[in-house]
Parts: sequence; C-alpha cells; structure tokens
Amino acid sequence: MSDPSRLSLLRFLERVQVGDLERTRAWIVAEEQRLAAEAARLPPPPPPDWLIEHGIGAGRAPVRVHVGGCWDTRTRCAPAGREEARRALAAGVEACTHCRPDTALGVLD
Repeated sequence: MSDPSRLSLLRFLERVQVGDLERTRAWIVAEEQRLAAEAARLPPPPPPDWLIEHGIGAGRAPVRVHVGGCWDTRTRCAPAGREEARRALAAGVEACTHCRPDTALGVLD
C-alpha cells in the first residue's frame, strides 16, 4: 500500500476543517436563537427616573444630573431619586444640556 499523497492529505484536512466550521456556525446560530428567545422573554428594565453622573478619580464627585432615559449618559451614572436629583442640582451640579433635568424637576437657575 502506498503512502497517501500530499494532495490527498490536504483534501482530507480541508474536509475536516469545513466540518468544524459548519459545526461552529451551527453553534453560533443556536446561541443567537437562544439569546433572542431570552431577550423576548425578559423585557429590559425601565430606566431609572433620574441619573447622577460621577467624575473620574478617587472622590468621584457628581458632575451632571440626567433624566433617566437620556441618550448622553456615560458608564459612570448611578440611579437617583427625585429628591436626590433636586438636591444635586441645588448644590450646583450641572444639569445635562440635552435632557434638561432642571426643567423636568422644576429647578431652574
């Protein structure tokens, strides 16, 4: 019996890799379907009514107040209650210029 040719070995390798790729793609489709079904079952929680954005650094002082659904929020935001947001604005924390929480809270300069 002769040794398999280099070409036949490469063709065999190709078939194995194509099979692996098809299996991986099937796993990806299954995972996407699972995530879509999970997302359909669990609606996202509603945004908080108010957000307080904190700065960077050790003290992380409040830097801006936002309405809960504001598009201009950063990852450094924490949910806040109505009174906490009003106190922050009264203490001089800047109001977001896009969502205008000062107007929504009735606290204008």
